[in-house]
Amino acid sequence: MQKFEFEVIATEAGMRLDKFLMAKIPDITRNRIQALIKQHTVFDEQRIPFPSGAARTKTGQKISVIIPDPKPCGLKPKKINFEIVFEDDDLLVINKPANLTVHPGAGNHCDTLVNALLFTHQGRLSEISGELRPGIVHRLDRDTTGLMLVAKNDLAHRNLVEQLQKREVKRNYLAFIYGAMDPLKGRIEGNIARSNRDRTKMTVSQNRGRCAITNYETKEIFLGGFISLVECRLATGRTHQIRLHLEWKKHSLIGDKTYNSCKKTAPQNLDEETKTFIENFPRQALHSYKIGFLHPRTGKEMSFEIPLPEDLKKLQDLLVQNKVDRHL
Repeated sequence: MQKFEFEVIATEAGMRLDKFLMAKIPDITRNRIQALIKQHTVFDEQRIPFPSGAARTKTGQKISVIIPDPKPCGLKPKKINFEIVFEDDDLLVINKPANLTVHPGAGNHCDTLVNALLFTHQGRLSEISGELRPGIVHRLDRDTTGLMLVAKNDLAHRNLVEQLQKREVKRNYLAFIYGAMDPLKGRIEGNIARSNRDRTKMTVSQNRGRCAITNYETKEIFLGGFISLVECRLATGRTHQIRLHLEWKKHSLIGDKTYNSCKKTAPQNLDEETKTFIENFPRQALHSYKIGFLHPRTGKEMSFEIPLPEDLKKLQDLLVQNKVDRHL
């Protein structure tokens, strides 16, 4: 348990309580302060709890804050293989494998990236995202592979989230899609919202949801436009964004079991091995291959790039063997 006591001076009078405490307590967030207020652990000299973070401070007022020790969440560390691309005292850059959910959810509290991180870094991860998401700054879908940022302390976490909110983190993906984009390079803008028909899915909506922007550039076109390799650069980071935006433009990802309305019939000259491999591809063919950001402590520009995983490399090799129609 931590306890803090403050006395408001004249220059601090009239401040919102939550902003006053954010300035006083190192590495605390407004959400955390609001949670403490709801728990009645922020009170005045008469031990009367403050009703909300919007309360205004007064000269000479004494404010006490008690931060209880975190309760064990029941998550168990588990040895699950993942690659650490970079690590220092503030952050990790990891390469997430396919078939791995990032954090615990309904029905899965044992086989997630968080369980893997607890096995390797327990006690050395940020706590801002809550006890079920230690260190998690952003997410990748369960079957999307590639680079992710993990924060090792709250200072790094806050800074990285701020960079994401300001669209300063550069996130580049490679996607194998049905068909060829027209134009070959461009920008997709379409709000993303929860589907009204299926609450487990998202949808592109013109009149609700949150702004979503994906920039794309075609890298290769295979077999007369049957499949393309496209690089996507996120300007925003909404749930299922790339998958949705590409399907919205009539180009579903190879292997996507959820957003797959735009599959194409394989050309007759496609060899049987390649045809079978594409038809049975077990996941969406999407890989976070490049990420760039400013180091949260030093401000140094950081950039990391990794190759395609084995399954996508095999897909690419099979397509190349069947002749690439266009290199762009």
